Amino acid sequence: MIESPYRDASGAGRRVVVGLSGSPGSLAALHRAVAEARSRSAGLLAVLAWEPPPEEFAHRRVPLPPRPFDWEQEARERLRAALEAAFGADEPPGMPDFRAGTGRGPAGYVLVKAARGEDLLVVGTGSRGLLPRALRGSVARYCVAHAACPVLAVPPSRLPAGV
Repeated sequence: MIESPYRDASGAGRRVVVGLSGSPGSLAALHRAVAEARSRSAGLLAVLAWEPPPEEFAHRRVPLPPRPFDWEQEARERLRAALEAAFGADEPPGMPDFRAGTGRGPAGYVLVKAARGEDLLVVGTGSRGLLPRALRGSVARYCVAHAACPVLAVPPSRLPAGV
């Protein structure tokens, strides 16, 4: 079920909110979030953040811009692919209150906005090198600094990909 990460159908109860990008680190965070949600009898919300590339805004100034690419739809497809990579065709087994959605904006900002004070926010720490981290920043670090709820930072799995 793909829906807005900012809407909670029940309006009550604690949730475990997890950031998802499809990377191995985010899949490890998703599996940990499932375990945390089960142990807390909480709902689970998986969120994939997206942003259009900077050149997308340049097309708006052209007199006859090309048809815009649907970045939100592409994000939903990436979310579906990540969930399928993590769990197969089904939702996480034993998770009756599972929701997934996309949010527009920088990943850290979207995750902090989706999580409430009584939630647990789970993020992957990633394994990027120093240069990419310096250029784009750390989502986990942003969440720890700005979230109004506890944040669990999950390191990437030590297993090689495909095992």
